[in-house]
Amino acid sequence: MRQGKEEAVCSVEQAIDLISVVKEIHGLSAKEINKLLRDSENFTIHFVTEKGSEVKIDVEKLAGCLPLHLVAVLMSSDRDEALLRYLLCGIRLLHSLCELAPRHTKLEQILLDDVKVSEQLIDLVFYVLVVLNDYRQDIHNSSPVPLLHSALVACSLYLLTGCISSQWQDLALVIVAHPKVDMFMDVACRAVHLVVRFLQNKLSAEHTDICAKLSPTAEFIVNYLCQQCEASLQFLQLLCQQKPFRERLLRNKELCGKGGILFLAQSILKLHAPYFVESSTVMAALSRMKAKVLSILLNLCEAESISYLDEVASSPGSLDLAKSVALEVLELLKTGLSKDPKQLTASSDRTYPMGLLQLNAMRLADIFSDDSNFRSYITVHFTDFLSAIFSLSHGDFLSMWCSADLPVREEDGTLYYEIFPAVGWALESLSSSDLTNTRDLYFNFIYNNMSQASYVHQRTSLFVKVIANLHCFVPNICEEQERNLFLHKFLGCLRNDPSKLLPSFVFVSGPQKAAAIYRNLRSLLSHAESLIPTFLNEDDLQLLRVFFDQLQSLINPAEFEENRVQEDRSLGGCSSPLLRREPPNRNNRNGNLKEEMSENSAFQEEEQCYVRSNHMDQADDITRQDMMDDKDKSVTPIGLKEIDRDVQNVETSGSDTSSTKGKNAVDKLVEHLRDSTPAGVREDEKVETVQTEEKQRRKRKRTIMNDEQVTIIERALLDEPEMQRNTASIQSWADKLCHHGSEVTCSQLRNWLNNRKARLARASKDARPPPEPDNAFAGKQGGPQPGHPFKAPDSSGEEAAPSNTRGTRSMSRISTSENPEAPEFVDFGAAEFVQCKPGQFVVLVDGRGEEIGKGKVHQVQGKWCGKSLEESGTCVVDAVDLKADKWVKLPYPSEATGASFEEAETKFGVMRVMWDSNKIFLLRPQ
Repeated sequence: MRQGKEEAVCSVEQAIDLISVVKEIHGLSAKEINKLLRDSENFTIHFVTEKGSEVKIDVEKLAGCLPLHLVAVLMSSDRDEALLRYLLCGIRLLHSLCELAPRHTKLEQILLDDVKVSEQLIDLVFYVLVVLNDYRQDIHNSSPVPLLHSALVACSLYLLTGCISSQWQDLALVIVAHPKVDMFMDVACRAVHLVVRFLQNKLSAEHTDICAKLSPTAEFIVNYLCQQCEASLQFLQLLCQQKPFRERLLRNKELCGKGGILFLAQSILKLHAPYFVESSTVMAALSRMKAKVLSILLNLCEAESISYLDEVASSPGSLDLAKSVALEVLELLKTGLSKDPKQLTASSDRTYPMGLLQLNAMRLADIFSDDSNFRSYITVHFTDFLSAIFSLSHGDFLSMWCSADLPVREEDGTLYYEIFPAVGWALESLSSSDLTNTRDLYFNFIYNNMSQASYVHQRTSLFVKVIANLHCFVPNICEEQERNLFLHKFLGCLRNDPSKLLPSFVFVSGPQKAAAIYRNLRSLLSHAESLIPTFLNEDDLQLLRVFFDQLQSLINPAEFEENRVQEDRSLGGCSSPLLRREPPNRNNRNGNLKEEMSENSAFQEEEQCYVRSNHMDQADDITRQDMMDDKDKSVTPIGLKEIDRDVQNVETSGSDTSSTKGKNAVDKLVEHLRDSTPAGVREDEKVETVQTEEKQRRKRKRTIMNDEQVTIIERALLDEPEMQRNTASIQSWADKLCHHGSEVTCSQLRNWLNNRKARLARASKDARPPPEPDNAFAGKQGGPQPGHPFKAPDSSGEEAAPSNTRGTRSMSRISTSENPEAPEFVDFGAAEFVQCKPGQFVVLVDGRGEEIGKGKVHQVQGKWCGKSLEESGTCVVDAVDLKADKWVKLPYPSEATGASFEEAETKFGVMRVMWDSNKIFLLRPQ
C-alpha cells in the first residue's frame, strides 16, 4: 500500500482530472461505455457532461491509473461522507471497466492479465475495508454514513469477483496466497459485523419514530440495508465453502480461537424487526442472513483438518460465547418447530426464499449435541422441547416427523448481487429529499432447491441424531455425571405442560399421556428404519431403540402394555399410511409391514442385542459398551446433503458478461502473491500445520461410507486403479456413491483412498516375515492377503486418523508415456527406507507418511542451489509421478528453486525438489 502512495497519480493536476472523470462517467453502465468505445478511435471516448462540455477520456490510461488513484484518495482524504460517496463512484466505474475487459484486449491486458494491477486492485479492497473499520456503530440513523458504509463494504468485496475471478475456488486461492490474508479476514469480518450493527440500529425503535418506521421510505432504506448486509455475508459464506480459505480461517486466532466469527453470528441471530413483520422482503432477508451465518458455522465445524469446536473450547471466554450462540440456535429451532405447518399454508405464496434456517439450525444442533463440550448444555436447554414434541397427539406427531410431505418447506436462494444498481440506488436516495418517488431496489435470486422428500427426510434424520447424541454415553470421552442425564431430564420434563412450548398443537393429557409418548416413539423408530442407509446409520437407530427401551422401563410398564393392547385391538396397526410402506429389505422379508414391522424388526432385534433390566444403570452399561466403538465413528452429521455447495460456481459480479480472470492469470497471480509472502510466515504455517496434524490424530474416527458404498468403490478400483490421481473421476464416483447411502464429498473420498492405500501398505508389511539381521533391507515381499477379493484390509467405511507408517504401496504404475525415462513397474513392492543413490527410483512422503509422489534421485551429496545436502539431511529428487497437486508448497521453498512443484518445473524443466532424506523410500520391483 505504501507502493500505491509512491506510484500514485503522477501530478496533482492529473489527480484532479481523474476525480472529475470519475464523477462524470461512473453513471455510465458497461453497456454504455462499450458503445462509446466502439464509436471511438485510439481507445479515446468523447463524453458530453451534464453541463454540456465535451470531455475526451483515454480509457486505457484511466484503467491503469484508477486503482492507485483510489488508494491515494483513501490515504489523503478525511474520513467523511464525501470520501464514501467518491469511493462508491470509483469502485462502480472500476467494476464496469472490469466487466468490459473480456471484450477489449487492451482492458483485459491491463485489468486482468497484469499481475501488478491485480495486486493493486486487491490492495485497494483490503485498504477500503481497513478504513471502513474506523467508523462507529453509534452513528445517528439520520446520518447517511450507515447507508454508504453498508454499500461500500458489499461493493468492495464483490469488486474482487469482477477483477480477479467470479469462480469462488479461484478467488479463494488468490486471497489465501496473499501475504495479508489474515488482515483481510479480520477487517472483512469486522466490517460485515459493523454493517449488521447499523442494520440493527435501524430496525430497533430506539432512534426513530414508530410512525416513520412504518412509512414506505423507511421500509425502502431497511430493505436496502438488508440487501447490502446479506450480500456481504454471502461473500464470506461462499468463500468459507472453499477448503483453502476455510482451513486458513480456522488458523486465524482472532476469528476462531477468540470468537470473532461467533460474535458476528451472535449479532446476526439476534436481529429482530418488530415493526416490519408485515414486510415480506425484510423478514425473508433476515431469515436468509441467519441461515447463511449458520452455514458458515457448519462449514467450520465440519472442516477436516482442525476441530473448530475444540479451538473454541480452548478458551473459557470463547466457550461461553459459543454456548450463547448454541442457545440462540436452539431458540430458532423452538420458534420454527412450534408453528403448526398446516397453519402456515396460507402464507406459502411468498415470492422470496427464506433460506434453510430451520434445517441448518438442526444440523448445528446435531453437531453441538455430539460434542463433549456442549452435550450437557444442549441437554439442559433443549430436553424440555423434545419431551413436548413426543407429547403431541399421534396425528400431529406423524405429520411433523413421520411424513414424506410437509405443507410448507424452506427454500434456499443465492442473492445475485450487482454493484452498478446498488451504488446507483444509494447515491440517488441520498441526493433526493423524498424517496416516495424512488423505486425500491430488488435483486434476483438463484434458487437452490431440493426435493420435498429429501428435505423432510433430512429433517427427521437430524431429529433422530440429536436424540441419539444426547443419550449416547462413551466412558472414555463423556464425564460420569453425563450418564443418563438426558433420560432423567426427559422424564422430569414429561411432568410439565407442553402447551406452553408448542401452543399451536393438540396434546394428550392425563393417564393417556404415557401411551401417546410410547406410540410416538414407536412410530419414529419405524419411520427411522426406512431412512437407513441414505439419511441415517444403524448406530443412531440403535441409540434411539435403547432410549425407548429404558424410557419404557421407567414409566409404569403395566400402563404401557394395557394401552398398547388397546391400540392393537382398535386400530389393527398403525394409522399412518407412510408407516405401511415396506422398509429396505435387509432381513429377506416380503409383504406389507404395518405396525408389526415396528414390533418385530425394531423390538425383537433389540431384545436379541440387549438385556432388559429394571435397573437403568445396569442396562446402560451393557448397551453403551457394545456400541461405544461404533458411536466413536459418528461424530459429524454424515447422512446430510451439503445444499450450499451447489452455489459455489454462481457468478455474482453483475451480469452475464462479468469479467473472470483466466485460469493461467489466476495461477500467475497466486504464484506472485506467494513469492511475496515472507519466509518467516511460511515457516509459522508449517509449524501450525504440524501441530494441527498432531491434534487431529487424537480425534475420533468418522464413518463416511456404509458397506454397500465401500463395495462399490472397491469394485471400481479394480477397473480404475489410478482413480486417486484423477480428480474428475473421484468427483464422479463421489456423486454416484451418494445414491447408495450418506453423502460422500470429493475430499472425503480422496482421503479414504489415501487411508486405504496406507492400510494396504501396513497389511503388506505385516504379511512379510521379519528380515534377517544381515539382510535388513533385502526387501522380502509378502504374498497377497486373504479375505474379500475386492476389499482392502480393514476396509470399513471409516476415515481413519492419518497414518504414520513409513511403508507405502503403490496401486498404479508410472506412466511411461508421460515419463519416458521412468521404468515401467507392473507392481511396486513395499517402499523401504535406505541410503539413496543417484538414479534410484523412490517414493516421496509427507510428514504424515502419506505418499506425495514418486521420483528419481538426482543428487545426494554436496551443495545444491547454495544449500548443503548433508547438513540439511536432504536429497534432490526429480518427481515424475505426482499424486499431490502441483501447487502444493515444497518443504524447502526458495526463489532459486521455486515454492511449489509447478514453480520447480517451470525453473528446471522437471519437478526437481529438495526433500528430507527420512521421507524418501526406495522402490523395489517384485
